[in-house]
Amino acid sequence: MKLVRSSDSEPEVPAKASTRGATATPAPVPAPTTDPGALYAVATGQEAERSVRDLVASLGEAVVQVRTPGGLGSGFFLHEDGFLITNFHVIEGETKISIEVYHQKDGQLERRSYKDVRIVAMNKFGDLALLKVDDKDAPKFKTVPLGNADTLAQGDRVFAIGSPQGLERTVTEGIVSTTARQVNGDLYLQTTAQINPGNSGGPLFNLSGAVVGVTNMKLTFGEGLGFAIPVEMVKFFLQHRDAYAYDNDNPSNAFRYLEPPSRLKAPTTPPQ
Repeated sequence: MKLVRSSDSEPEVPAKASTRGATATPAPVPAPTTDPGALYAVATGQEAERSVRDLVASLGEAVVQVRTPGGLGSGFFLHEDGFLITNFHVIEGETKISIEVYHQKDGQLERRSYKDVRIVAMNKFGDLALLKVDDKDAPKFKTVPLGNADTLAQGDRVFAIGSPQGLERTVTEGIVSTTARQVNGDLYLQTTAQINPGNSGGPLFNLSGAVVGVTNMKLTFGEGLGFAIPVEMVKFFLQHRDAYAYDNDNPSNAFRYLEPPSRLKAPTTPPQ
């Protein structure tokens, strides 16, 4: 097999004495919550499902294209101040990174490139990287909330937004094939949503508009065999980002284990 990396319940509402002729008013859906000091918002799990068309219109601006001299991938904003997630392999070995964003302006999309992008944290083995846009004239960015992959089941509908082969803002839809596919010792979400080179680092959404995974690879031979890092791994990475902090003075601090030295054998003297 060859891979290519590409709540609490609602409170009960007392009943009125009579509801004849009255129109029921739906309870408001709580907004995503953000813990103090956190870089991301968490979906409540009570959001109603919507069509992919509506979700793309509201979420698409938060999905970006990540460019380096060696290639490109995708990513998505977690925080309005410019913090975003992508895959480690998208920016591996690179420090010159730019972000392409499509801003909604007067009903039109305006493409803008941000070139002052720094690496905040990265985890080679988890294939995750946290970046930040530091351009002085950068606006407040649109963001997406993180969901809960543990609530997913086989057959649930999901969709991805990304830049496969550089085709930015591409949307693909599918289902969850399995929620725990083991690949090289790690567990991934498997999906029929098309994942191709360039999708790497982009979000996999549920139909409530929450990120449930980060797309990162597919099977080389075959279609509809894509994989995504479960969002719980993203939360763990973000909560422990200090441990994965990038150091400009030690750019190789996403540890790479070296081969152990070979065991030396004492020379032997052939028998006479």
